[in-house]
Amino acid sequence: MKAFPKVLFLARWYPDRYDPMTGLFIKRHAEVATRIADVAVLYLRAAPEKSYSYQIEQYRENEVVTTLVYYGTKKTLPSFLSKLLSGFMFVVSFAKGYKFISESWGKPDIIHVNVLTRLGVFALWMRLFRNINYVITEHWSRYLPITGTYRGVFRKLITKIVVCRASAVSTVSQNLSSAMQSHGLTNKNYMVLPNVVDTGAYSIDNQKEKNRIKRFVHISCFEDRSKNISGILRTLCKLSQIRQDFECTMVGEGVDLDKMKSLASDLQLNEPMLKFTGLLENDKLIKEYQQADFMIMFSNYENMPVVISESFSCGLPIIATPVGGIPEYVKPENGRLVSAKDESALLDAICFMLDHSSDFDKNKIRKQAIETFGKQAVAKKLVQLYGFAFNRKS
Repeated sequence: MKAFPKVLFLARWYPDRYDPMTGLFIKRHAEVATRIADVAVLYLRAAPEKSYSYQIEQYRENEVVTTLVYYGTKKTLPSFLSKLLSGFMFVVSFAKGYKFISESWGKPDIIHVNVLTRLGVFALWMRLFRNINYVITEHWSRYLPITGTYRGVFRKLITKIVVCRASAVSTVSQNLSSAMQSHGLTNKNYMVLPNVVDTGAYSIDNQKEKNRIKRFVHISCFEDRSKNISGILRTLCKLSQIRQDFECTMVGEGVDLDKMKSLASDLQLNEPMLKFTGLLENDKLIKEYQQADFMIMFSNYENMPVVISESFSCGLPIIATPVGGIPEYVKPENGRLVSAKDESALLDAICFMLDHSSDFDKNKIRKQAIETFGKQAVAKKLVQLYGFAFNRKS
């Protein structure tokens, strides 16, 4: 591979002024890529307060040159015209952003598309007319049968072309790779690129006090359709009727947060048995992991949530459902799997963890996490991914 190639990340999601958490997993991949490449990110963001205007911001953070293009559309137009104008603004935003990056950072050797399909069209254009190869990393769970959101004849046709012409396609789980290929999205170079965790920061707290009360944590975006937080709350209500030696902390915010708080109140789940913290970041989030005895997820569908790799990095065993890529990582030595929507099985698993979470080898769980999700491990995967782009003939 060429020494320190220029790699341009095109990101469908990325932390911005409106949401510091969206696309955080893409940002972490970009930061790890700086170990082997000169990395820049281009992210286009519709700005609700703007009307047919643009604003470009550029900054360098953790060696990643990040360019954000905020654009607006007229919200007073009819729906069809509004969508048409929004698409036009997106294209113009890309052109402006790419020109800005080319002048300030340079032209890329490789384009790394993060989440299809629109950004893949730009990458395809760059390959055809600028002779720049591209690779894809897909994070979106829309290809999974249970979501049913990968629709549209034109979208599917364009996506097939974009995937076929890519030098390689990576996904964060084998399950997502298989789901994409089941839709006819063929490429000879599919590979798994795990989410990355800063295992230096996410670590075991060896000073944690052992308490009679067991603590467990749930961390999510609080969207009940996928995360089934209501199912967790109903299970906690049943648990509280048979034992009280637990504290559950729910971390995060999202569209259903208030609804879940209301349901918890109706079920008479109150502090200290249950508490909601809202969004936590950095040290505050890490502390919640470190103070917990295990982590719980009860999702109806998933891809491969980063909270699982973060939990493992802190030595926590996990209760989760065998959906998406989760069964590829959650094994008997680091957790328990229960069927989605099976609240009785979840209740049994929580009771088991309350009694036996200390039997799991935290150091072994963390060691496996470092070998899978650590920066060095993911950097090696990126070398392989970018190698496909350099080895491909134009």
